[in-house]
Amino acid sequence: MLDAPVSGGEPMAVSGALSFMVGGKQEAFDEYKPVLETMGASVVRCGEVGAGNTAKLANQICVACNIQALAEALTLAQKAGVEPQLVFEAIKGGLAGSNVMNAKAPMMIEGNDKPGFRIDLHIKDLNNALDCAHAVGAPVPMTAAVQEILQWLHNEGCGSSDHSAIAKYYEHLTGIKIGR
Repeated sequence: MLDAPVSGGEPMAVSGALSFMVGGKQEAFDEYKPVLETMGASVVRCGEVGAGNTAKLANQICVACNIQALAEALTLAQKAGVEPQLVFEAIKGGLAGSNVMNAKAPMMIEGNDKPGFRIDLHIKDLNNALDCAHAVGAPVPMTAAVQEILQWLHNEGCGSSDHSAIAKYYEHLTGIKIGR
């Protein structure tokens, strides 16, 4: 038995470039790795059964915190009178750059919250991450903060929106829209 959650969303699934985080016995992993490689660009055994799920929770923490930081940064730029698109272009090639930024900054700037990964699904994943963290005694204060933002968005009727709609939280606080 293997647990093999993925990351990359629909675009990576379509292109066969998913990232698999796998948990299970080495023998089972070795047997099924070629099958997973037909669907993914990265297939990594993280440990025994359950380790893949834990890696996925860690992934979801990183994604959520990156999106939240991106929304804050682009809001700062907008409030300071600097075009968010130019800030994105300036920083995406530096240390702040990431796949998350490349995927979500254009959506925020365009005001596009058509779901790729819905807020309600990210809430579920972060609830699981918080439960895991509490069970093992790992402090995750940034995750808790992002979870509160996502829950607020859910309560405002945005649960089916893409998680890049975190920008709407900052729009609510500041009265401005990123890029517009």
